[in-house]
Amino acid sequence: MNKPTLVILAAGIGSRYGGLKQLDTFSEQGDTILDFSIYDAIQAGFGKVVFIIRKSIEQDFKDFFSPKLKGKIEVEYVFQEIDSIPEKYKDNKREKPWGTGHALLMAKDAVIENFAVINADDFYGREAFVGVAEALNNTDKNSTSFNMMGYVLKNTISDYGFVSRGECSVDENNYLTGIVERTHIEKVDGVLKFKDDDGQLKPISEETTVAMNFFGFTPRYFDISESMFETFLEKNYKEPKAEFFIPLVVNNVIVEKTATMEVLKSNARWFGVTYKEDKEYVTSEIKKLKDSGVYPKFLWK
Repeated sequence: MNKPTLVILAAGIGSRYGGLKQLDTFSEQGDTILDFSIYDAIQAGFGKVVFIIRKSIEQDFKDFFSPKLKGKIEVEYVFQEIDSIPEKYKDNKREKPWGTGHALLMAKDAVIENFAVINADDFYGREAFVGVAEALNNTDKNSTSFNMMGYVLKNTISDYGFVSRGECSVDENNYLTGIVERTHIEKVDGVLKFKDDDGQLKPISEETTVAMNFFGFTPRYFDISESMFETFLEKNYKEPKAEFFIPLVVNNVIVEKTATMEVLKSNARWFGVTYKEDKEYVTSEIKKLKDSGVYPKFLWK
């Protein structure tokens, strides 16, 4: 059986964080959050990692990861740039990337097996990688049977500002029936609220299942997504802030019934770094995991 591939979305600019958080370190031993994700993926049986980055940070990534990963897992780098789109849709006014859905398309030629996709700056936990790897290993690569790791909203919130989450609707058999991208969720006076299309803050249950961009796909995903992105560009290529998100693709295939998405559940405390103030908490949580033996002191020795 061929091992699944891990695709890592690492081309973000980190405007709210104030720097390149993909390579920021969160332990005395100099570990990034990505170190833990890749370590967990190897333990779970992934055989290749594909970094989606910007060309401008290629050397930084290679200098940091190539020595420690050599001989442990196959590594490939692909690039997301603003102009990585068909010529007829290029607009010089564009200043920000086209979103996670566009980024993932950049990995099409590098991925031939079933694959998982994650964010570079999110800590997902070992059980998530084990669960998704098991599902991918049991899925025909020519099928449109997809999966995702679902988290409980209250376990994924930053104390320092708003976050974006994919709000999931799930049926009695744990299959996704819909996903809505909430680009602004925050805690207001102890209550979780999201901003609707009119800019109004509305309550949202803290027990809501949310997508954290940890999806499991077969290679069939790329054909579906490529067609959708072309349609998206036709409508939005002159919109300077329009973004093509992975949950948009997922929602479309669910609504159109062209694929299924099984929702695997994790009750783990997800943590990530949206804001600079998140760093202290994440660092302390990682120290606890090392001190308790969940991870070795030195991951790569």
